[in-house]
Amino acid sequence: MDGKHMQIGEVAARTELSLRTIRHYEETGLVTPSARSQGGFRLYTEVDVARLMVIRRMKPLGFTLDEMRDLLEATDRLDADDDLEAAERQALLDRVRGYEQAASRKVEELRVQLERVEDFAATLRIRLEAADPESRRSLTGPATHT
Repeated sequence: MDGKHMQIGEVAARTELSLRTIRHYEETGLVTPSARSQGGFRLYTEVDVARLMVIRRMKPLGFTLDEMRDLLEATDRLDADDDLEAAERQALLDRVRGYEQAASRKVEELRVQLERVEDFAATLRIRLEAADPESRRSLTGPATHT
C-alpha cells in the first residue's frame, strides 16, 4: 500500500457503492475510514476499498451484515496475526471456508434462477414470433425483399 488516501467520493466511484451505503457500512462497523482530513472528511486507503469490495460481493449473495462482519473479522485476524496458535488459525480458516462454501452454493442457486429466467424470455420470444410477424422482423433484424 502506498499510503495514498481517497475521499469518500472516489471510493464510491471505485466500488460502485453510494455515499449513503458506505456511510451505512461505517455506522454498522463493517468498514472504518483509515483517517480523517483536517476538515473532518473521511479518508480511505486501498485496504478500505478492498474491504468494501468484499462487502459489495457478499450482498447480492444474501449474506447478512452480521455474516459480513464475521467473515471480515476472521480474515482481518488471519491477515494481521502471524503468530496465531495452530488451533486458532485452523478455526479461522474453517470459518472462512464455511463462507466460501456458502457462497458457492448461492452462486449455483443463482445460476439455476438465471437459466429459468433465460428459458422464460426465450418462451416469450418464440410466442411473439409465432403470433406477430412484425415482432419476428424486429427480433431478427430488417426484412429483406427480393
